[in-house]
Amino acid sequence: MATTRQQGERKLQILQALAEMLEQPKGEKITTAALAGKLAVSEAALYRHFASKAQMFEGLIEFIESTIFGLISRIEQEQDDGLAQAQAMVLMLLNFAVRNPGMTRVLIGDALVNEDERLQSRMNQLLERIELAIRQALRVAAAQHQAKADDLVARANLLTCFIIGRWHRFAKGGFRLDPFDGAQSQVELMLSGICVRGAC
Repeated sequence: MATTRQQGERKLQILQALAEMLEQPKGEKITTAALAGKLAVSEAALYRHFASKAQMFEGLIEFIESTIFGLISRIEQEQDDGLAQAQAMVLMLLNFAVRNPGMTRVLIGDALVNEDERLQSRMNQLLERIELAIRQALRVAAAQHQAKADDLVARANLLTCFIIGRWHRFAKGGFRLDPFDGAQSQVELMLSGICVRGAC
């Protein structure tokens, strides 16, 4: 009988295979039959570990959430400067896409089309949390007299839309266009207009 550790390893293998299939530039719909074929197992073997394909996608979303918000927490701990926090968050999120192209299709919802609608709802919540984290970094900047407090909501939304736009371009371009390319100077441009007292 398989041990809990073996079951955990098998679940991880299934999720890794799913993520690899999502990296295909054509972005075709993934079926459990195709996933089982990639792993050389039966579909029944997949369902011993996951009750549904939606549950498999939930596993990927959990990985995305834990990774991204773990990195955001690290940025908040390591950077005292609010504007530096905001910039580091944006660049980290673009770099996450470079390192995890298949996950980018989950982030933009492309891989979730025709799947359980709760998956897209969960991704929407994740994007809202990202925007809140950026907004909090800008609040820190305002408290440090580096930014105006009256446009932080709009500015955080602008940066979030920039991230999503870059993710879309990366995924829809078959992962050929690096979302990180030229991003640093553009983010600096977006943040440069919010400084006060000559702090930037």
